[in-house]
Amino acid sequence: MQDSTFIGLDVHKATISVAIAEGVRGGEVRHLGKVPHRPDQVRKLVEKLTAKGARLHFCYEAGPCGYGLYRQLVEMGHDCIVVAPSLIPVKAGDRVKTDRRDAVMLAKLHRAGELTAVWVPDAAHEAMRDLVRARATAMRVAGKARQHLQGFLLRHSRIYPGKKGWTGAYRRWLATVGFTHPAQQIVLQDYIDAVADAEARVERLTRQITDLLPTWSLAPVVDAIQAMRGVGFIVAVTVVAEVGDFQRFDNPRQLMAYLGLTPSEHSSGGSVRRGGITKAGSGLARRALIEGAWSYRMQARVSPKLLARLETLPQAVRDIAWKGQLRMCHRYRHLIAAGKAKVVVITAIAREMVGFIWAIARTVSPAKA
Repeated sequence: MQDSTFIGLDVHKATISVAIAEGVRGGEVRHLGKVPHRPDQVRKLVEKLTAKGARLHFCYEAGPCGYGLYRQLVEMGHDCIVVAPSLIPVKAGDRVKTDRRDAVMLAKLHRAGELTAVWVPDAAHEAMRDLVRARATAMRVAGKARQHLQGFLLRHSRIYPGKKGWTGAYRRWLATVGFTHPAQQIVLQDYIDAVADAEARVERLTRQITDLLPTWSLAPVVDAIQAMRGVGFIVAVTVVAEVGDFQRFDNPRQLMAYLGLTPSEHSSGGSVRRGGITKAGSGLARRALIEGAWSYRMQARVSPKLLARLETLPQAVRDIAWKGQLRMCHRYRHLIAAGKAKVVVITAIAREMVGFIWAIARTVSPAKA
């Protein structure tokens, strides 16, 4: 510790505020100033700090600037962590926030070992995660486009007589809808075209994910967890992209907590109060899992589609998946019979799914280096 220096970086688009804390307990903590957020300026800063001969330990908060700074510092041979902002200790009475104070606080907490680092993906994993998130964004845009069209039709009393929307019959019905005023007909066609464009974008991104999956190091994990009922291709690739290295979780409870599926709690003394799930971590992965959990309402069975996914998988993976299906179908019926609300039951099933997904991923994913 005595030959170490801890550097806190408050990173912004154009500037980086820098503070250092000497390695000894109670050592000097000072603000060095700001440097431009450019690779050449970062290199100059590191060379200046290295000249003193101390071992450098950098840290900065995860944020919109990504992991480029982390990768540059690691490539230069220095230790660096990216900190989870929501887990940084904060004084309740502190009402002053500046770049200088943030950098000093990070340096102090890093020296004290009070910071929680996030997992940093490699460049290939980050690229696949960006692609998966782009598809999720496209899905939200497509949903909004459909809502705009349906809202327009409802305002003008154009009601589809069928039972289900966005089928082939529904789209044929849209072609028969007409308005007397040409402006409204133009609006209708524009909304229809917006839906078609959004759906084409989703299909295009889905194809890109499918084409690039074989080149991804975690492709075997994506294939394996599709042995689970309710975990199709998109759910599988979403969960794996958001979680990353399953080997970093020593038990399934850690993964459940990481995905925000564990109950919140506020207990003190003899009072014990538990609330809804924490909703920490990736909302995209959590939503995909909860959607998949609805399939366990039905009896345990292997459908033709699921059987096709199982045929190429190891027997150990198939055994875990079937064991999980039996357990979760039984648990769903048991909780419903106990009078639990469906949304609570489905969330509990999604939490159970995470445990079996963890077991399957640990079976097929490469071990830690």
